[in-house]
Amino acid sequence: MSQDYEKLLNEYRKLWNNRKLEEDINTENILKEAISRELRDENSHPRVRKTIFEKFYLAVKRIAHSDLDDTSKAELIHMHIHEAEGLK
Repeated sequence: MSQDYEKLLNEYRKLWNNRKLEEDINTENILKEAISRELRDENSHPRVRKTIFEKFYLAVKRIAHSDLDDTSKAELIHMHIHEAEGLK
């Protein structure tokens, strides 16, 4: 899978239009950190946080039901899988 991180970051922003993403020159790092924070549910109050597996399921479901092209969907899901495996 060839990954154009700038394009994927823009696609990710379409899914989470109110999500604040850090500004950095390295779009790969921004995207990976955003996915990792999402999976760890860091954007929620600690008392209502979900498990990594629940967040992974919800993220994949959101990506699958989005209007993104199939290639972007596959690449974003692949990145979520990779980040989730690193968080286990």
